[in-house]
Amino acid sequence: MIQKQTEKPLLSEEEMTFGGLGIAPKLLDVILKLGFKTPTSIQHKAIPVAIEGKDIIGIAQTGTGKTLAFGIPLVQRLLTAQSGKGLIILPTRELALQVNEAIQKIGRGFGIRTAVLIGGAPIRPQVRTIRDNPHIIIGTPGRINDHVEQRTLILRDVSILILDEADRMFDMGFAPQINKILQVIPKNRQTMLFSATMPDGIVKIASFHMKLPVRVEIARAGTTAENIEHELFVVRKDQKTLLLKKLLQEYKGSVLIFLRVKYNARKICNDLRNIGISASEIHSNRSLGQRREALEGFKLGRYRVLVATDIASRGIDVKGIELVINFDLPENPEDYVHRIGRTGRAGMAGKAISFALPDQGSKIREIERLTRLYLPISKLPDLPFNSNLESSADNSFNKNNYSSHRNPSSRRFGRGRRR
Repeated sequence: MIQKQTEKPLLSEEEMTFGGLGIAPKLLDVILKLGFKTPTSIQHKAIPVAIEGKDIIGIAQTGTGKTLAFGIPLVQRLLTAQSGKGLIILPTRELALQVNEAIQKIGRGFGIRTAVLIGGAPIRPQVRTIRDNPHIIIGTPGRINDHVEQRTLILRDVSILILDEADRMFDMGFAPQINKILQVIPKNRQTMLFSATMPDGIVKIASFHMKLPVRVEIARAGTTAENIEHELFVVRKDQKTLLLKKLLQEYKGSVLIFLRVKYNARKICNDLRNIGISASEIHSNRSLGQRREALEGFKLGRYRVLVATDIASRGIDVKGIELVINFDLPENPEDYVHRIGRTGRAGMAGKAISFALPDQGSKIREIERLTRLYLPISKLPDLPFNSNLESSADNSFNKNNYSSHRNPSSRRFGRGRRR
């Protein structure tokens, strides 16, 4: 059974403070010194429950501060118990490094030690950090299992388990690895799952590994931030790059471009560099060092454009991204939520533009059902060497099950409309 904690109306964020959430005074002082004055909604609701030691299923939009929602209680409970360890499992290397950075900021002054176990990095330095007896293990499922199988990591003293981006963690690809880890950690533990999306089937699976979990839901699963503007273009495959270049002339800020497969990333980066746009790529074929350099360069403005597969759609926190472009639609509608969650973070305005092929009407409807949005279709701009593009795209609507009322407008639309 899942207990639901959604009865009390939320205070406005102006009325929220970290005081009164049960945070220990010294830890609260550190949080305030780091500049965190007002908790987000998920932090305000999850932190008191987690500090009490209860299991949690936390659902909130991407970019709403889920890391501190579990990080603060984790650090406090480990300091209070003075025994046991925390284990944080995440789907990507980049997210693991980001979470480690956040945990270090609040825990370093109390002597909290962490070990980051991720693929793509040398295993021997990781073994040395494990020997230093860290309080918190942060890692990806594959590398954690590598250490368990090599007996360099023993998890029998784990008292708190956190699954971040839990829907992906219980996806078909991760479930066997997660189950292996669950077999070697104590059943008597606190478990917390956090994500922006949480399909009912995943909740049922997760509930088998939790004790009367409290469901802390700030927004319905699949909800996108209100301050993100959505736009859709129906375009032929061979004209996508032309449309991309046209949009990058219009939008001058930082842009994150998502592809479905990694093999096109280098070609797109080269095309953009050839017209004077600084760009880098991040996907599974890149080494950990290359991925770090690309992400850091994007954060610092060395690259205006970052081309990525869905490896970057989960939890990468880069402030001030003006635009997210779905060059390819995601395979799963849930990934649309995570992708566009890279823009419009922390209350800032954002923009999300998607390219759909003429025969992808069904994928658009799946996204709309999940998000409860109508993605407004815009008329294609004039593109070079493109005399037949508009008629080709327009004529394909009814033939390929784009509803007639969704035909492209003669003007550029504004926000996606809530249903």
